[in-house]
Amino acid sequence: MVRIIISGIAGRMGRRIGVLASQDKDIEIAGALEFSGSPAVGKDAGEILGVGAINKKVQSDLAALGKAGDVLIEFTTPESTMEHLEGAAKKKIGMVIGTTALTPQQVENIHRVSKDIPVVLSPNMSVGANLLFKIAEQVARLLGKDYEVEIVEVHHDQKKDAPSGTAKRLGEAVSNAKGKVPPIHSIRLGDIVGDHTVIFAGNGERIELTHRAHSRDAFAKGALDAAKFLAAKKSGLYRMQDVIQSKK
Repeated sequence: MVRIIISGIAGRMGRRIGVLASQDKDIEIAGALEFSGSPAVGKDAGEILGVGAINKKVQSDLAALGKAGDVLIEFTTPESTMEHLEGAAKKKIGMVIGTTALTPQQVENIHRVSKDIPVVLSPNMSVGANLLFKIAEQVARLLGKDYEVEIVEVHHDQKKDAPSGTAKRLGEAVSNAKGKVPPIHSIRLGDIVGDHTVIFAGNGERIELTHRAHSRDAFAKGALDAAKFLAAKKSGLYRMQDVIQSKK
């Protein structure tokens, strides 16, 4: 049984992670976090999720959870993530980080802390998106300089960062093959969960590689798989590709 702490449990991702966790016999929700001032603080986490009381009150401070939890799952803001990173290090618990818009310095901090605790860091936890990272690099390498590349990403109109972390990771994948990051176009409309397309265009033809997320459950399931993966690790920085590979 892997005991998880869900940060941002009242948010879009936190709720889906919590609901799927409550249905997983190998997962226990050991704690929940929200920002200070959130109306969720002090309430039962299960009631926030709509799954019934689980006798775990939402806290605003990681330290208040004591020794509860093996892995902290974080899909929040860069500032909260950095605060909780230091708290996880003190508690010696693993951390799954899906937070995007991290600065280079913040990523460097994650690298530093991963020498003491295990961390999975990925802008996208879905299997399909991580496969797209790999395929995009392979296609860019095979097509070479005769094909131009651009990336289009579409998300809901409440998403704060642009381009998305997934689009940036796709740009890095293409850059590994072509030596430069391609242009990235961001669109924010309605309630779209997340679409990412890599367009390769040459004379007379084009190739489009697209991943569409139908719901946040693909990301939530990946986060729970990552938590299970980390439960057996003592330290190190991992990507979702490591988690996916371990299940084969």
